[in-house]
Amino acid sequence: MVKSGRGPESEQRRKKIVTFVLLVILLVSISLFLGGPKESELIIVEFPNGKVMETEVASTPEKLLFGLAFREGLPADTGMLYIFESTGLHRVRTKQFRIPVDMLWVDESHHVVHILEHVPPCPQDPCPLYGPAPEPIRYLIEADGGYVRREGLEVGMELKFTLRM
Repeated sequence: MVKSGRGPESEQRRKKIVTFVLLVILLVSISLFLGGPKESELIIVEFPNGKVMETEVASTPEKLLFGLAFREGLPADTGMLYIFESTGLHRVRTKQFRIPVDMLWVDESHHVVHILEHVPPCPQDPCPLYGPAPEPIRYLIEADGGYVRREGLEVGMELKFTLRM
């Protein structure tokens, strides 16, 4: 008698493999759906003078902690927009930054309440803390050092935020 290799063991193994593949697909789908904001989300910040900046969003604990750390530079007209969990007197540092940055502290109504220019990078601890702004803020924009002066940005300006995916 000749065996075909399609016995009960082979069929059972094939069912286990199919079940495993379907489970992996299900788990990947769930993680993508529940994963929160995509890394590619950008917020376009428009200034009253018509200038536009494309900002990477920092809203997760990891992004809020590291921000622009380890970056060698920023492309023109780009920056990082920190979105804090709540409005408050927030402080930040430039630990492991490689470039000086300008900081724009922005309140809940999207008005610039404080500006720091050419904040130096801090390669190692102890690193100074910057802030809090004189008023509670919800957002912080970091741009390359010199951006504020180059674009004529001032305290009191109202900004417009537009989400782009």
